[in-house]
Amino acid sequence: MLDLKIINGNCFISGKLEKQDIGIKQGKIVKIGSLEEESKETFNAENLTILPGCIDTQVHFREPGSTDTEDLNSGSKAAVMGGITSVFEMPNTKPPTTNFEEFEKKINIAKKMYCNHAFFFGATAENCETLEKLQDLKGCCGIKLFAGSSTGNLLVDKEDDIEKVFKHASKVVAVHSEDEEILKIRKKLIEKGNVKTHPVWRNEEVAMSSTRKIVKIAKRFNKRAHILHITTKEEIDFLSQNKGNITFEITPQHLTFCAPDCYDKIGTYAQMNPPIRDKTHQNRLWYAIKNNYNDTIGSDHAPHLKVNKDKSYPDSPSGMPGVQTLLPVMLNHINNGKLKLEQLIKFICENPVKIFGIKNKGYIKKDFDADLTIVDLNRKITIDNKDMQSKCKWTPYHGETFKGRPVVTIVNGEIKMKDDKLIGSPTGRPLLFE
Repeated sequence: MLDLKIINGNCFISGKLEKQDIGIKQGKIVKIGSLEEESKETFNAENLTILPGCIDTQVHFREPGSTDTEDLNSGSKAAVMGGITSVFEMPNTKPPTTNFEEFEKKINIAKKMYCNHAFFFGATAENCETLEKLQDLKGCCGIKLFAGSSTGNLLVDKEDDIEKVFKHASKVVAVHSEDEEILKIRKKLIEKGNVKTHPVWRNEEVAMSSTRKIVKIAKRFNKRAHILHITTKEEIDFLSQNKGNITFEITPQHLTFCAPDCYDKIGTYAQMNPPIRDKTHQNRLWYAIKNNYNDTIGSDHAPHLKVNKDKSYPDSPSGMPGVQTLLPVMLNHINNGKLKLEQLIKFICENPVKIFGIKNKGYIKKDFDADLTIVDLNRKITIDNKDMQSKCKWTPYHGETFKGRPVVTIVNGEIKMKDDKLIGSPTGRPLLFE
């Protein structure tokens, strides 16, 4: 007897939609086809679309250290409520995840997560040789390098130190790419109380200078670099000519908001690093999407409490929540003709598996893990602060109506969200890697 049977759904299998049933037992997909077999539970997915479990490859869940803002439990609730079955969480916590002891602590407290998970190991100028030993570290998705915009020992901005990181890297190096030296020089351009000067301070040169450096170093050592949250037309043109072991991410917010309108509308709530830029840059991001130059779409979920976001710029922190809204935002873009469903599945299912070497995820296949995201492409959703599972209790999309939404999230064969309701207890597991 099956544990769960999903019937009558349009399943994304082998690059196309097929009307198939899916049989699940002991957390695995065991049968695909027309199923007569009895099941403990049956879900009728008539008029719904079944996707492989969606993966958000960049979230900040703030634990340990800032658990008043977010923690692994609340962040994972937001994930499954938004149709996300797995997340990659960042190391800029307090203390940072920069040694094996802190990494193991995070793995242990992650037992309270609803979604599957993996963690980045933070690179520092001091722990470079440690990075050679990460290959078999359970639950480690890669190395995170802050080339700019971080604090303490997580900031690795000297070229010699960046070279050491890549020299010793045994996994993909995911990079926050901004040039710290240029940031320091341009800081004088900040106008107090005027958040519109945020992208003036952190201009195209800040991003491009760093990205050019990272690509040069990664190629020199023949190591893999994944450049996070690309925002400039200059970077798109450069990176599209430098693929191979270089991959990159675009976020939903940079595809959706543009300056100066976002700053006029929501002020410091639109503030993030790298910043939201004007329409000319956004158009180039969409050009990259259209031509499949980019590799992933990640939310860069980075919540802050309203009391802090309400501070006058530049005392307001950068970052916004996004793990719960990634899918509705992108499904709406599909409905608006900006991209195709099969492209989105590449960006948030298949490519994360290929780039980071995740085992048994990203596809609807027999014997693969039963992580599934079921969506209604025609159903509308109005985003509201009160519905956000994140502890910060706000979203930059508040009041916006989108067409397309997740209706069921299945993690390891168990329904964890159905019709906007959280179901069951936390059963997320560490992701496995090749």
